[in-house]
Amino acid sequence: MGLVSSLLSEGSRVYFNRLEAGLLTSWEGIGEVILLSGIPETELYRMLETHPGRLYGPTTLPPFTFLEEGSEIEVGDFLFRCLATPGHTRGHLCLYEPQRKLLLSGDHVLQDITPNLTPLSGQENPLEDYLRSLERTASLEVDLVLPGHREPFRDLRGRVEELRLHHHLRAEEVLSLLEGGRKTAYELASGMTWDLPGSWENFPPIQKWFATGEALAHLRYLEGKGKVRRVEEGERIEWELR
Repeated sequence: MGLVSSLLSEGSRVYFNRLEAGLLTSWEGIGEVILLSGIPETELYRMLETHPGRLYGPTTLPPFTFLEEGSEIEVGDFLFRCLATPGHTRGHLCLYEPQRKLLLSGDHVLQDITPNLTPLSGQENPLEDYLRSLERTASLEVDLVLPGHREPFRDLRGRVEELRLHHHLRAEEVLSLLEGGRKTAYELASGMTWDLPGSWENFPPIQKWFATGEALAHLRYLEGKGKVRRVEEGERIEWELR
């Protein structure tokens, strides 16, 4: 929701994707998915306490106009079409203006950072969804991308290729780490390379949350490809090569 509740004025219309409206009022089950990934329980509580979605989420929700694939939004001379691009979240939507070749990409494609892909349920495969969404996005005729973070940019297809390569290399890194034996997603994340200063032990709790979610997303993807398998060990899930 970001700063929507602060920007609202009388007569404002708030658009939101239908699939994810429930997440605004309930975090039930999200912590459990991460806890199964091997995060120490005390550390999980610190992560939840510092998660921006909880810190800055609205205390009350405005009335929504719900959007989904194919919905249209008319703003002045602009007519935006909603495109389902699951990955960063399961209900993520981009807004595309085909006449002006303009894409409002939200968190789907960013110029110089990658969107987080943390699974929020036991069955989600967000990386598989994300790569499929990237393929769809790359097929669009786009002259200008307006992302939800950082700067606007123009070379959409070039950036899509960079993102595909990034996740391919990430998956290879996960497989390489598993050659050393069975690990939880949290243990894998602690051994992966991250563009953050300092050691894993000194990462802020919320960055460990995002990193563990990224590791889990790549594990789910590799599981779907038949390259790894999960092993339930008490109250946590470990992963090993097939």
